[in-house]
Amino acid sequence: MKGNIFTMELIEASIEDIDLVGGKNASLGEMLQKITPLGVNIPDGFIVTSSAYFQFIKDNGLEQQIKNIVEQANIDQLKALSSCGNQIRQLIQNGQFSSQMETEIIGAYRKLIGDNEDKLGVAVRSSATAEDLPDASFAGQQDTFLNIRGTGKLLVAIKNCFASLFTDRAISYRESFDFGHFNIGLSVCIQKMVRSDIGVSGVAFSIDTESGFKDAVIINGSYGLGEMIVQGAINPDEFIVYKPLLKKGFAAIIEKKLGKKQEQMVYGVQQGKAVEVIRTPVKDAKRFCLTDRQILQLSNWVMMIEAYYTKLKGHWCPMDVEWAVDGITGELFIVQARPETIHSRNKVDYITEYQINDTERLQKIILTGVAVGDKIASGRVHNLVGLKNTLFMKSIFYQEILW
Repeated sequence: MKGNIFTMELIEASIEDIDLVGGKNASLGEMLQKITPLGVNIPDGFIVTSSAYFQFIKDNGLEQQIKNIVEQANIDQLKALSSCGNQIRQLIQNGQFSSQMETEIIGAYRKLIGDNEDKLGVAVRSSATAEDLPDASFAGQQDTFLNIRGTGKLLVAIKNCFASLFTDRAISYRESFDFGHFNIGLSVCIQKMVRSDIGVSGVAFSIDTESGFKDAVIINGSYGLGEMIVQGAINPDEFIVYKPLLKKGFAAIIEKKLGKKQEQMVYGVQQGKAVEVIRTPVKDAKRFCLTDRQILQLSNWVMMIEAYYTKLKGHWCPMDVEWAVDGITGELFIVQARPETIHSRNKVDYITEYQINDTERLQKIILTGVAVGDKIASGRVHNLVGLKNTLFMKSIFYQEILW
């Protein structure tokens, strides 16, 4: 796509282009160039660059409007934060693409899918240009839209990605770190869909995210599209592979945990509904979603990606990977990969324990569940049944507990 201002082919991007295409897209482009020759499957696609995002903001005169909205809001109160975010997102969603930008995007889209506009869905994924900094991690704060078909829906999805740079969470996070809202740009990747809606998908880490142990590959998987796992909406299967023995050629699967996999995300069947969530058939929920062969293949790929990035960066670089198995062809694909930046920073030579000293605590339990982290917190608790009503009826402040 040489000569284009606002778009580029995914394979043209490299790790040097983070300011232009964002961290995830730079990583995908780098892998298409350097890792696919080693046998790793990565879906093709194209990128709407951060230059397009900034030009879109400029063309629609949005920068000062957004700054005014943020400055006038008390971000520490969730009610005010929700109103602020909603106003900004609506401004962006109501904006218009210039004719040049729209022409470039549609041309790249048609080059990617040919004459299959109504038959082939694409994934539209956000990629921020400052996803991981030494003191902050912005990754995972923007949106992804799946099974998008047609130029009209594609353009809407791209604007929604632009708008997701101003989710309530992202606004609050940047304000907390005193990070300028326009010091971050947004790029969008439009990627061919892997038919995991009738297959399997999930995430994998080349590090044990609980302990920071570096010699394990941790895989979480379930049926359907991977957003259910990324959002933490289901209990997936979990597989653990021991890297040193796998490198020596052994089938080093050391643990398999069967998850409930209670729901799965599939392509929508109703008009205007790109995806929908259905109950997982009982026979599928009661069996593992990956075979041993697939577990080992995926683990080998994750280790290959880790080894490449470790060499590229000059230090150990554990990876956070999203993967999918096509339900039609049975092929495995890597759909996203980025350096893991949270647990790899922990001191692996230390174990930190937290204790509650109240001897009567077991008699005071009012709610149990699956823990996301391993620390202890305290604060006023709010039961968010009917989220919007609760937010506008009560004053909820930072560090309070929501459930």
